[in-house]
Amino acid sequence: MVNKSGALSVLNIQKMKESGEKIAMVTAYDFPTAQMADSAGLDMILVGDSVGTVVQGRSTTLGVKLDETIYHAEMVARAVKRALVVVDIPFPYCQLGAEEAKRACARVLKETEATSVKIEGGASRAETIRAVVDAGIPVLGHCGLAPQSVKALGGYRVQRDVDRLLADCQAVEDAGAFAVVLECVQRDHAEEVSRKLRIPTIGIGAGVGCDGQVLVFHDLFNYANKDPNETPKHARVYCDLHQLIDQGFREYVADVKSGSFPGDAESF
Repeated sequence: MVNKSGALSVLNIQKMKESGEKIAMVTAYDFPTAQMADSAGLDMILVGDSVGTVVQGRSTTLGVKLDETIYHAEMVARAVKRALVVVDIPFPYCQLGAEEAKRACARVLKETEATSVKIEGGASRAETIRAVVDAGIPVLGHCGLAPQSVKALGGYRVQRDVDRLLADCQAVEDAGAFAVVLECVQRDHAEEVSRKLRIPTIGIGAGVGCDGQVLVFHDLFNYANKDPNETPKHARVYCDLHQLIDQGFREYVADVKSGSFPGDAESF
């Protein structure tokens, strides 16, 4: 069991909004990535259902299973000493009502060392969020673009209805969520919502006016795309891992083929 005595709580995250300190969040799906993110000072680490697209190679997140989510969350939470670990509840548990959601969320906290869960959806998911919170499980909300509703939405689009966004976020706040992700919304709308909510907002494609930011690890380091220009508009590439790893693989193949690896230094 990792010593969690220095770990951030949901109250710490809420106090960061009160003090004006920005919240830094990233996704992770395995032990070494989570360990590096935690050591680097990330405040929150999300075991996202984005694992479906960036790790499993699916076209959407809808195929991710709860058992798979728990498998990844267990590795991530085991690595983390400071950051708040949040786990995405995959489709369709929260869409099936409060009882199904509570059972899924309870499994996540029982079978991993994660601190909280993320539930996608606004006012339509408020009763489910309230039930999960009432069961003693901290919830991070998620409004704006809803990847788990991609079939109903007809694709991934920027959400431009500020009145609906505000109503959704207020419903999530009233239901007891400790913070809310705002995905792919206009920056002025996100800033307005952030001013009006008591809980922190975590933006992804929502501008600098949010109380914090979250990015997918694979976008942050261009791990999934051959061309950095394919990175989503809302992401910034800080290191081109695809290029570095591709170069390393090619050099390894060349060394094996030529017989220069292993050399004296790698031999017993």
